[in-house]
Amino acid sequence: MVLIFDVDTNNLAICAIVTVVMQFVFFLIAFSCKFDKTYNWRQIMVTVCVCIWGARLSGYLLYRILKIGEDKRFDDKRENCLKFAGFWTFQAFWVFTVSLPVIFVNAPDSAVKLNPHDAWTPQDIVGMVIFAIGLSCETFADFQKFFFRNNPANKGKWCDTGLWKISRHPNYFGEICVWLGIFIISTSILTDGQWTAVLSPLFTMAILLFLSGIPLNEDYVTFKKRTSPLIPLPPPCYNCLPSPLKCLCCCEFPLYDYMNEEEEKIVVKKDTPEQQPKEIQL
Repeated sequence: MVLIFDVDTNNLAICAIVTVVMQFVFFLIAFSCKFDKTYNWRQIMVTVCVCIWGARLSGYLLYRILKIGEDKRFDDKRENCLKFAGFWTFQAFWVFTVSLPVIFVNAPDSAVKLNPHDAWTPQDIVGMVIFAIGLSCETFADFQKFFFRNNPANKGKWCDTGLWKISRHPNYFGEICVWLGIFIISTSILTDGQWTAVLSPLFTMAILLFLSGIPLNEDYVTFKKRTSPLIPLPPPCYNCLPSPLKCLCCCEFPLYDYMNEEEEKIVVKKDTPEQQPKEIQL
């Protein structure tokens, strides 16, 4: 067996084994569930949307890791079994929670209530529009920042072009819109306890706004002062807003302030491309 893998430099044997296993698993699922029934168009639409989102994200991450070679966010976790296991456990919880709208739409009870010719609802239309905006926003934002960071001429600079000129975190804005859109679509069929699906967008917002998203990437000043933290907004419009409205409408929470006014004045004076701190890998 070792000899086979040594000779097989194209990993054909591994790919063949994985393919056979996948097809066998799919056969068991199809045979057990008797997939000779018609699915409601909403079930298909929501499933396809999430598959597109997953393919987009995994494809981008794969492309980025092939170009960069490593993900520095895990440097302090790989050698610690408990920390690394904790990350994967939390990720499993996250995936389950944000998937609730999709789970409920595709649940057997929902299939019984719906029929293939079920009419579109206003929630379906609004949800699809928000999902499309979110997916487009995070896709463009990810690649705009990736190419900006990989341009030697931009070394030491903050990305403030494209969507990053009107939002400090347009990729997070897009991610929130994606799951908000999926949840809105699911409201067309939600009943009773299924309304717990609202945890999907709420959990996503909580994570990105208060835990592992924006708070870990707010260590700069000038760019922060002129740019909306989440919701895309032209800098002149953002600068005109009073602090209470920035907090209420643009998610500019005090949580993101790490320095007092005097410290900020000192940093602003020194805020040149050569002296700016390096960006955290997103």
